[in-house]
Amino acid sequence: MDRFEAMGLFVAAVETGSFSAASRKLGVPLPTVSRKVSDLETHLNTRLLVRTTRKLALTDAGAAYLAACKTILEQVFEAERAAAGEYVTPKGDLIIAAPIVFGRLHVLPVVDDFLATFPDINVQMLLSDRNADLVGDHIDMAVRIGALPDSSMVATRVGSVRRVVCASPSFLSAHGTPKTLDDLAALPCVTFGNNVSGSSWMFAAKNKRTAHHVPVQARLAVNTAEAALDAAIAGVGITQVLSYQAAQAVRDKRLKIVLKDYEIEPLPVHVLYPAQTRPPLKLRSFLEFAVPRLRKSAAA
Repeated sequence: MDRFEAMGLFVAAVETGSFSAASRKLGVPLPTVSRKVSDLETHLNTRLLVRTTRKLALTDAGAAYLAACKTILEQVFEAERAAAGEYVTPKGDLIIAAPIVFGRLHVLPVVDDFLATFPDINVQMLLSDRNADLVGDHIDMAVRIGALPDSSMVATRVGSVRRVVCASPSFLSAHGTPKTLDDLAALPCVTFGNNVSGSSWMFAAKNKRTAHHVPVQARLAVNTAEAALDAAIAGVGITQVLSYQAAQAVRDKRLKIVLKDYEIEPLPVHVLYPAQTRPPLKLRSFLEFAVPRLRKSAAA
């Protein structure tokens, strides 16, 4: 039995919640995952998991063994990185996660320049508005927008973004420019389904100390910020998006930002990575290269 392989399958099964999910994540046949974990239990002469039709549950022995497996596997990965020279020369594969639009507009140009500077490093970019599990998904670094929960991650702030309300000049000319939040009630709006827009929008009182949701009339509801912006530019309605999403249209004067006095505090933007005794040189090289450039780009 390959104990390291079995440990990895056991950890994946626990982290994903099932053998089938671990099978899909690792690209290993389901019977192999089940058999390897069973072999591990036989080798240890103890039960690690309680299998039900809905989920896997750890036994006391399984919980202790899981923590040990994670430590052992991380040590093995670190030894392999050191042997491969990742701590001497910047090289290897770097996996970076970022929100879709922010990643495309701000992170990707930095990555392009980084690849030209470091020919021995390859980058895989995962663009998604879902916050990925950096440790479980073996992601080296992520860009996050919004407040960060307390965690073992190392975070560096690179900027902030605003929630802005905007509309086309033609729309404002036809419907009037809203001056107060009460003015929104009479205006057709374009909403999209994510954490910052929907059937109500979040605003702050003028003292900026309190925030509250204001119901809006959804003339059109879409599921992406890009579609909401396109509709707003076409004059369908007024919309609320993040500032970097509307920045180009505002610069081109296709959209105008309104109700600035009621914007809530800007959302912080961080780069973060799992805490490690000694991050590999490829990651340190990217952070040193990317952080000042991301700060400049976000500020612009």
